[in-house]
Amino acid sequence: MERLVLQRYFGRQYLLWFMIFLGALSGIVFLFEIAELMRRASGHGDIGFDVILKMGLYKLPETIEHILAFVVLFSGLFTFWRLTRSQELIIARSVGISAWQFMRPALLVTLGFSLLNVAVINPMGAVMNARYKALEMRYLERMPMLELTGAGLWLRQHDSDKRYLLHADHVSMEPLTLSPLMAFIYDENGAYLGRVDAPQAVLQDGAWDVPDAWVNMDQQPAQHVDDWRLPTTLTLGKIQESMAAPNTISFWELPRFIRALKIIGLPQTRHQLAFQSLLAQPLLLCAMVFFAASFALRMNRRGGVTSMVVAGVLLGSFVYTLNNVVDALGANQTLPVALAAWAIPTVALALSNAALLHMEEG
Repeated sequence: MERLVLQRYFGRQYLLWFMIFLGALSGIVFLFEIAELMRRASGHGDIGFDVILKMGLYKLPETIEHILAFVVLFSGLFTFWRLTRSQELIIARSVGISAWQFMRPALLVTLGFSLLNVAVINPMGAVMNARYKALEMRYLERMPMLELTGAGLWLRQHDSDKRYLLHADHVSMEPLTLSPLMAFIYDENGAYLGRVDAPQAVLQDGAWDVPDAWVNMDQQPAQHVDDWRLPTTLTLGKIQESMAAPNTISFWELPRFIRALKIIGLPQTRHQLAFQSLLAQPLLLCAMVFFAASFALRMNRRGGVTSMVVAGVLLGSFVYTLNNVVDALGANQTLPVALAAWAIPTVALALSNAALLHMEEG
């Protein structure tokens, strides 16, 4: 019974510092994000501070996801350091409570928040991120927008006096080819002007090259055109960037979106990696708790609080950075997606367990 009371107490202490660090780090990053948005908006006269503030708030869930590993590490280090300094951890260990038992509450809180992040916060953040991307394209980048649905791919672009809505059932790469093409044409006020139908459209030399096209304009009979061209500033890179980013798609919707990408013929690597990384996230966060606990034991036995905290932060930063590097290799298809998503969390969890076992038995 006494051990259960102690574990609840340790859990409350960890949860308190978890929320403090989560709020503090999120606030700091939010201020930097606002400053960066203001810098980017300096050359655009049509964007006010209210829009910038809204964009910063929409970006906040993604910010939390990026700093979550550091929040877990810092809150774990600080909680165990406080318990060590107040002798509470030493007393608990003197009555037979092992390292595995005193860290169990922190581990459960971390697992619970990780599952909440994947199941609830991530879907909410995906909606907010999509709104952020829409505002970014509207006010800052003015990039073309691409939509992917079960009915194929829709691509919007515009020039000085016309707007175009392109549709294709399938996409092939190098060169980028849409097939079959169906293009709707509107004036700058959105009034319908006509449409173009063709077996395919190939992106090359700054234009869509559309052979064997049927052009129907101004309510006139359709006319056959051997080679119709639509000038564009699009590139393959811009189209991929304008496609729905993985962080704008809910964890629950990612499998469906990946299947849609596969059917149409677009690359699915980034979205598969995002899905696998969300599944692997609890392992990485639990590894941070084990690292924090192992450093708390070292502080208890060997002293040097400041140096051990700094070493713990550096180690956590190294694991986080290495995980991002391996993710980048997976996104570039240098490594298999599953290996890129699971390798570092699995290795980090194994090493942190080994470190804690060494400190406990050493």
